[in-house]
This record gives sequence, C-alpha cells and structure tokens, in this order.
Amino acid sequence: MTSFLTHRARVHDERLPARRRFNALRTCLTCFAPYGFRATYHHLTLSARMPRLLEADPDSLVRAVEELHEARVLWLAGAREYEARRRAQKRAGRRQPPEPVWWNRPWWGAPDAAWRADPFLHPPLRLPDYVRRQNALLDGADLPGCPACGDEEPVLSRSTGHGLAELCRTCAWVRQPCPCGRWHSFEPTLRVGWNRVWQRQHLIGDGTPNPRWPGVQGPARVERLAAYEVSRPWGLRSARCVAPGR
Repeated sequence: MTSFLTHRARVHDERLPARRRFNALRTCLTCFAPYGFRATYHHLTLSARMPRLLEADPDSLVRAVEELHEARVLWLAGAREYEARRRAQKRAGRRQPPEPVWWNRPWWGAPDAAWRADPFLHPPLRLPDYVRRQNALLDGADLPGCPACGDEEPVLSRSTGHGLAELCRTCAWVRQPCPCGRWHSFEPTLRVGWNRVWQRQHLIGDGTPNPRWPGVQGPARVERLAAYEVSRPWGLRSARCVAPGR
C-alpha cells in the first residue's frame, strides 16, 4: 500500500493529467481526513477554491493537499506526544485511557456524527487549526466555545424523543448529549446526493460557492437534523450517551 507522502508527490507532479492528480488527492483523503472523508473533501474544495473543471486550475489540487499535509504533520506530532504520555501512565498503573483520542472516536454516539451524514456540516476552520484545537484539548487545555470549532453562540436544542441534546449551531457538534442514557446519531432530513458533492456542484466555475445549491445552509441545516437512537454495539456491557473529546 502506497503512503500519504507518495500520493502527495503525485498531486504535485505537473506532468500528470489533472484527473490523475485528483485521484491521488482522493487517496490522501483515505489516509487522513480529520472531518471524515466526505466532509473533509467538501472543506478542501472550498478552501482550495477547486473549480468544477480541474484543468482550469490544477494548482487548486496542490493547495488542497498542502492544507491536508500541514494538518497531518500536526496530528502526527500530537499522536507521538500522546503515545509517550500513555506509556508513562501505563508504567504508573493506569491502563485504561480516560477517553478516546479525537482521531479514534467510536462511531456510536460520536459528537461529530452529523459531519459523516451531511458533508456540509463541519467546522469552518482550516484543517491545521482544527487539529491544533483538538491536540490542545487532548493536552488538557480549557478552550472556550464549541470543542470542535470554537463557536461561542448559544447552542441549538434538538429533541431525541427521550430528552433534549444541545448542538453547536455552526458545526452540529453535540456539546451536551441527551441525558436519557442512550446513544443517538444526528442525521439530516435534507439529504444531499454525494455524487453531486463529489462533482463539486456546490461550486461555480471559478471555485467559489454556488449560492443556489444546497439551498439550506448554516444553522438552518443544523435545525433540520433528526435524532436516531443507535443500537448498542455487540460486546459492550453498557449503553450511554457520550460526548468523547470533551
């Protein structure tokens, strides 16, 4: 299996057709995607101003992979520090980590589950800024606002059918899970076709956002999320609403 750095080099290779360079970027995303594959791809198309016709600006692929690479370098540094800290904790007899690390959260009841269901819902931060924020929280920093994006606006309350959960109005991060004791996933009632996102129909020719699609964006998309109860994964002894990473 070829590495992230191998495919990053292919994205930079101007001798290759734009489509092959794009495929190399896609492979990089399978190796590292802080917001999940779909939401990270959507973010990069916006931040790199990636046109629908790649040949019009192949350098946009380089801008995208370099932002991803910068975030990955920060993640690797944070992961090394975390591994060293865990080795010390294990020597001291603390075998169980207090909570999952941000890059390895379980899928059940994850506070960022909405990003995977709706690629338009993710933090507006550049990927390196998001990774810095997550690494700082992992190190014990007390940062204000939403753990994911830093938004300090009032939260949005969404009913789960058992109680109320509180979501960030900017990125739909579950800031306070439902107190009912069950896991919930928040998914959009406004579905978007992934093929349309993959083809960058949310952009216009020059890589700027398409004002007409999708029609509902921002907090209005968060307001239309629906809660679904998640069954307990096989082999786990208990089920409870959790908000790992905070």
